[in-house]
Amino acid sequence: MVELTKDNFQSEVLEAEGTILVDFFGDGCVPCAALMPTIHEYAETYGDKIKFTSLNTTKARRLAIGQKILGLPVIAIYQNGAKVEECVKEDATPENIKAMIEKYYNK
Repeated sequence: MVELTKDNFQSEVLEAEGTILVDFFGDGCVPCAALMPTIHEYAETYGDKIKFTSLNTTKARRLAIGQKILGLPVIAIYQNGAKVEECVKEDATPENIKAMIEKYYNK
């Protein structure tokens, strides 16, 4: 998992080629903390074709707002710098996230 910051988000996600998963989480976000082990597990399974990253929105609020992250948790898929799909709040379940990952993993 690549830890994103406001300094490297541009190069690691927006200017990167290929498929990138971004786990947007925040300090004190209980659902985010509950999802994190699952995301790390998926990184081990699907990390050969998808780059897994995470961004602590507490430390990068403006960046999160700029990416239209208005509630947490958000698990987003970017391809060639563009956000193409995301699971937000109640929809960010392990099953939904896995289905979203597999859709882009098999392309």
